[in-house]
Amino acid sequence: MPPTQAESVIKNIIREIGQECAAHGEIASETVVAFMVKAVVLDPSNGFNMDRTLIKSDVQKLVKLCVARLLDSKNPSLDTIKMQVYFDMNYTSREDFLEEHHRVLESRLSAVSREITDNRACAREELESLYRKIVSYVLLRSGLGSPTDIKIVREATAALQSVFPQAELGTFLTLSKKDKERQLKELTMIVTGIRLFNRDCGKGGEGIDDLPAILQEAIPATTQHIDSQLQIAQEQAFRYTAILEKVMKNPLLAKELESYMLKEALYNIRQYEIFLQTVLSDIITCAQEVEMMIKQLAAQLEQLKMTVKSKTAVPTSQVFPIFIALASLWMSFQDETVLISVLSNLTTNLELFLGTHELLFPEKVIQGLLDGVTVKSDIFRIKEHIEERVHLPDFRKLDWLFPETTANFDKLVIQYRGFCGYTFASTDGLLLPGNPTIGILKFKEKYYTFNTRDAAHSFAENPEHYINLIKEKAKKNAELIQLLELHQQFETLIPYSQMRDVDKHYIKPITKCENGSQTDTHILPPTTVRAYEWNEWELRRKAIRLANLRQKITHSVQTDLSHMRRENSSQVYPLKSVSTQSMREGSTGVPRPQIFIAGLRGGPSQKTHGVKVNLTRAVDET
Repeated sequence: MPPTQAESVIKNIIREIGQECAAHGEIASETVVAFMVKAVVLDPSNGFNMDRTLIKSDVQKLVKLCVARLLDSKNPSLDTIKMQVYFDMNYTSREDFLEEHHRVLESRLSAVSREITDNRACAREELESLYRKIVSYVLLRSGLGSPTDIKIVREATAALQSVFPQAELGTFLTLSKKDKERQLKELTMIVTGIRLFNRDCGKGGEGIDDLPAILQEAIPATTQHIDSQLQIAQEQAFRYTAILEKVMKNPLLAKELESYMLKEALYNIRQYEIFLQTVLSDIITCAQEVEMMIKQLAAQLEQLKMTVKSKTAVPTSQVFPIFIALASLWMSFQDETVLISVLSNLTTNLELFLGTHELLFPEKVIQGLLDGVTVKSDIFRIKEHIEERVHLPDFRKLDWLFPETTANFDKLVIQYRGFCGYTFASTDGLLLPGNPTIGILKFKEKYYTFNTRDAAHSFAENPEHYINLIKEKAKKNAELIQLLELHQQFETLIPYSQMRDVDKHYIKPITKCENGSQTDTHILPPTTVRAYEWNEWELRRKAIRLANLRQKITHSVQTDLSHMRRENSSQVYPLKSVSTQSMREGSTGVPRPQIFIAGLRGGPSQKTHGVKVNLTRAVDET
């Protein structure tokens, strides 16, 4: 059957089932009906073949079975399915909720924004009307008062005129559409910051609620309510578990008591407990954010007071950023207020899916079944076997993880939401919490915990067998698919809220162990570059020196130290005797000049009289 035709058939079946339920006075949403159709088809006891096209008789049988289950008012399984569908349709993560909330606000303001940005006012009356629309837009976007309250409008108008006089509308109208929208948002932030500052100074703040005080009162009240509901749900789950353990030991009691109905009630209360823990976690995050924002608000107001003080005029470059930051912080308070309100309403509405407990198992019946039974909490069950450990030599081919050998031990995503898979499979659906300290089994990139060491050993001997038993049990009770997070086994029934968190199922363990290594001190020869120089001024000096060498001439000299340092050889012609003969032999002698000066040593008179005597011999006398 083509996909489009199959979708059409399924839609017709869902529509027919919804009409049948409405005829009997039961209103069922299409989502619940669609989930029930898949649950009935998955149940092997109903005899539907997933690989065969549905014929007319199959469709009639499917409609009949679905209507019967949807009209069963005493069925905890149906309440659990409705609870899961409701939670999936109404709960989103904190980030997604805030993103959607802001998107809705933008869509609601789009018409008012478009009316301002598309305005082509020229006359005075039109400009005044446009200015009033801008004031209304600022009030609607900030959420600080109603635009129909005259006091609030006057205060907002005065704040707007201080930063955007009506005379500037002409310049505003010449801007592009995007620039107009940007300026409107900026004006809203500035005006909001001014009004908040005036409120803190006691000079205004008409219609502005004290959100920090409201949140400081609402968050503890909501947390206390959820804590009390969570405690009641856990106590109920502990009692159901104790009764089921008693029933398993007493076959006669199992015949009198519909144990399958008690198990479905246990699934219902466990699912309620898980949803409460999810909501409580978000509220704790809100409390942390609000505590941090209150400190930031006080710091922003104090900074603003120090900036403004008693000055008559303050530069906009100094004060506008603080106003914008103050407005942004206040909008975060508004987001937290809406989020707390939504989570509180969600918690209240979840209680509507717990009606079958009092109807099927009144307090008197429960007290009678608890005679001689010790009710154990999850923490008590874990402490009972806290000293037990898996014997590793028995399972050399399997990987076991322990707190002391795994760095991210607490962050591993455990299969079946941390419940013991062996106990669930061997007891046909009993939920007991697993004890991670016994050892976490890693099998095919998935992680399993067990409530006792014996349960761990039994499961490890044949994991595939027990995994298949759990899968078959989930086919009979479709609510287990979401309760135990059996996503990969039943991909068609994965809730949207869990599809977005699919990445978290692939966290791998970071194992730790004692290890050591030894290496040579210097494996490779040193690679130090001696010519490297980090100082750029030294590089500059070297460059100048090299540049100067281009204008120099190289000279060589020989010194006493370098003399005879090397051997040189040369070849010359041998000496020859040469003589000449002249006609006459002659010689000359030059007399040696001699001059004597007498009287240099002085005499009896004070004046010295020297006598110069030439003693040079004549030439002819030599």
